[in-house]
Amino acid sequence: MQNRDPNTLNEYLQVEFDDVIAEPEGTYSVDCVWKSSNRLFTCSKNCCYKTLTLICGLPIAFISGCTFACLSFQHIWCVSPALRQCRINCYMVRQYLTSILDSCLGPCCSEMGLCLSRIRIGKYQLTSNEVV
Repeated sequence: MQNRDPNTLNEYLQVEFDDVIAEPEGTYSVDCVWKSSNRLFTCSKNCCYKTLTLICGLPIAFISGCTFACLSFQHIWCVSPALRQCRINCYMVRQYLTSILDSCLGPCCSEMGLCLSRIRIGKYQLTSNEVV
């Protein structure tokens, strides 16, 4: 229970006093105000956070658990079988289209390739006296 964020999901969430309130060089408040503000900030943040988690933590955990259970159920029992069925059907359509295209367009593409393969590209250097 020591590391409560093992996957660093909330690494960006910095809410310590020094991360939120800082006085630049040359602009300082009185030391007792700074120390008291630090204590007040930390105590009020901790007290408010603990109160909110006490009131809302368990209901939110319950709702989140149910939500992710429904999401898992949906993917396991609905989405995955539907995708598998789609892949099977698409395979048959692919086979059908491949045979049609190979028999109809294949010969045309082969002939066009033979015609275009006879094109030769050369590099010629023109002298300054020649006219194009």
